[in-house]
Amino acid sequence: MKIEQFFYGRDNLGYLLYSGDSALAIDGGAVQEILAFLRLNRLKLELATNTHGHGDHTVGTRELVKATGADYLDHRDFADGQTIDLNGEAVTVRLTPGHTMDSVTFAAGDFLITGDTLFNGTVGNCFSGDLKAFYRSICLLMDYPGTMRVYAGHDYVAESLAFARHLTPDNAAIDRYAARYDKSHVVSTLEEERAVNPYLRFDDPEIVRLVESRGLPTNTAYQRWEGIMSIE
Repeated sequence: MKIEQFFYGRDNLGYLLYSGDSALAIDGGAVQEILAFLRLNRLKLELATNTHGHGDHTVGTRELVKATGADYLDHRDFADGQTIDLNGEAVTVRLTPGHTMDSVTFAAGDFLITGDTLFNGTVGNCFSGDLKAFYRSICLLMDYPGTMRVYAGHDYVAESLAFARHLTPDNAAIDRYAARYDKSHVVSTLEEERAVNPYLRFDDPEIVRLVESRGLPTNTAYQRWEGIMSIE
């Protein structure tokens, strides 16, 4: 399974997954760029879908379907663990509510397409209001191997690392992460996220001390998650 990343809007990221001559578009807002890539590589867009229903992610999907004859898969109809067949290779759908209640993540090969659930260096806003669901979704993603690559829905890396430095100024992993950041291809591994991303480090003693310093409870993992999510 191969993946191509496309930039559109101010900082949005969309994706094309392809195997053989078959392709799947996820958050296909970069319509013209995707169509050009399909032509250049002699690919047929078989399927198109989204990570969640926010307009900056669904924009372009219908246009791609109309231009290519691809089948549209409504992300709201997926079941957790459902697989999408792409030329004999599986793309697994995981339900990851939190940012929105309809958020999904796609797992294929050695990568995750996480939409606005997990960013490179941070996590999404909890627009759903359900922090417990968000916590469960983050734990689900953290259970994947550290070698899994994270492809997110936006490039927020510069702002995210600045905030991580503000919270944990002595974390040397942040500088190493920043040195590997490539604005032309935004990706990290889960191992790197566990070392840098404050919202994945809720069990790390450094983050526990930070939450405790704000007078917040840290007795359970969920309390520690809730605490770090509340710090601005």
